[in-house]
Amino acid sequence: MAVRTALLSRRQVMMMMMMRSLGARSMSSPSSWWRSVEPAAKDPILGVTEAFLADPTPTKVNVGVGAYRDDNGKPVVLECVREAERRIAGNKNMEYLPMGGSLKMIEETVKLAYGEDSDLINDKRIAAVQALSGTGACRLFADFQKRFCPDSQVYIPVPTWSNHHNIWRDAHVPQRTYHYYHPESRGLDFSALMDDIKNAPNGSFFLLHACAHNPTGVDPTEEQWREISYQFKVKGHLAFFDMAYQGFASGDTERDAKSIRIFLEDGHLIGCAQSYAKNMGLYGQRVGCLSVVCEDEKQAIAVKSQLQQLARPMYSNPPVHGALIVSTILDDPDLKKLWLKEVKGMADRIIGMRTALRENLEKLGSPLSWEHITKQIGMFCFSGMTPEQVDRLTSEFHIYLTRNGRISMAGITTGNVGYLANAIHEVTKST
Repeated sequence: MAVRTALLSRRQVMMMMMMRSLGARSMSSPSSWWRSVEPAAKDPILGVTEAFLADPTPTKVNVGVGAYRDDNGKPVVLECVREAERRIAGNKNMEYLPMGGSLKMIEETVKLAYGEDSDLINDKRIAAVQALSGTGACRLFADFQKRFCPDSQVYIPVPTWSNHHNIWRDAHVPQRTYHYYHPESRGLDFSALMDDIKNAPNGSFFLLHACAHNPTGVDPTEEQWREISYQFKVKGHLAFFDMAYQGFASGDTERDAKSIRIFLEDGHLIGCAQSYAKNMGLYGQRVGCLSVVCEDEKQAIAVKSQLQQLARPMYSNPPVHGALIVSTILDDPDLKKLWLKEVKGMADRIIGMRTALRENLEKLGSPLSWEHITKQIGMFCFSGMTPEQVDRLTSEFHIYLTRNGRISMAGITTGNVGYLANAIHEVTKST
């Protein structure tokens, strides 16, 4: 018995020595786990803001940020949002929302996209959940696509908002592209777009910008949307609309939803991502909605349950405060009327800045045509400037924008439009 006890003790001692050795080895190289990690490439849009903030020049101009500014270049909190905040200030309920989010917010949001008296809403054929703004809605749909159509791919326009590629890539959905922008005309390459729709395999997924295409500001006409919808019907494609700018494009929420309404008239089962970042100025609240049109109520219940299951390991429940702001505004007729007025005011200011920028360039005697500035719509103008010309704008004039020539019209004011026009003229006049 004593020998056995001694033997066990020696084994225990040996084990302890091995554990100490392994522990010492791991402690001697604590960075070994992440040694292969390299710094990530800077986001092309957020990197512009970082560079702008680091520039001490007092005359610097930022037309890269995708956020609304007033005519003094300052961020804006809408009056309807201030009033909603006042009304919900006494709300002490900080409990979790359901996985699907605020039912009231979702109810009012789908009305904006599908119409107040939509039969789809009345028939309960829409599966909808609150999402983390438009980005979260797109990501949730991409994961849903991957889980239930694992062999599918998605067609994305050239160009598009850069994060679209990141979203579907990280959801492991293969990507294809389709023609959209025509560089020579600074407009829509409609014939090439239609050819790509026709040549895509039947039943393909397509990402469409509902209005105010980002980054080009180029939208199809109503008649072109009808032709696109018809061809989608012929090919059996699924349209997923990213609608980040409803009301912000034309100033009219109904007009800006026209593309979606055309597809619904033609009987499509669409998906839709909505966001209140731009049209309510709720950038930091991350409040949006994902909706999917289904064949019937039973299917809608099943789809919503699966969307909630996908959300559960991502973020479990969406945040409550932004949803309260949105539902308070949209559920009150007076506040909603005020919001519609304010969103039109934002859109009108941007439209006015388009006119001012074009007029200033033309007065300077620019040899180029700038009519695309006023033909395009929404927050962004795809200027047609080259990366080298953009680099000159930054290095010589301290004007910051993305190297693809995208100008955020929200960053232009009556105070800087002349300076901006002169700088653009200087870097493009020899073209």
